[in-house]
Amino acid sequence: MKNIIFQQCQTVVDDTLYPISNISNILAILYHEFAHINWAGLYYCDNENQECILGPFQGKVACTKIPYHKGVVGTCAASKKMIVVDNVHQFDGHIACDHSSKSELVIPLIYNNELLAILDIDSDQYNNFDQDTVETILEISYILSSLVSKERK
Repeated sequence: MKNIIFQQCQTVVDDTLYPISNISNILAILYHEFAHINWAGLYYCDNENQECILGPFQGKVACTKIPYHKGVVGTCAASKKMIVVDNVHQFDGHIACDHSSKSELVIPLIYNNELLAILDIDSDQYNNFDQDTVETILEISYILSSLVSKERK
């Protein structure tokens, strides 16, 4: 099943479209095809001002700016490392943009050693991100990294 989701993400990418169109379709796939996802989106990284700025997403209204080192997204931006949070209520400094979120996966989108964005996926279930799901979304994040890099040109 997860292999099919990855293939869907590859298939929707159309190089004749603006990168944002492809990014939006991939986020829609993540939001609708994985179980119990209540938010999936990007935060663009402003490395100079050390903050994450809301980008395209699927889900409820979201926090628009998150400083580096704050919350799960900001911690990911500061560390440039993927974070899987099984219970967001146990993550020190978690920013609750949507109170129904219970677990979270964040992945830094890095291209040519530059931090471009954070892929943020929230779930309304605890412990929702098993190893297979994480590995699949990590593979999809490489597609997103390439697309975000094209936006920045």
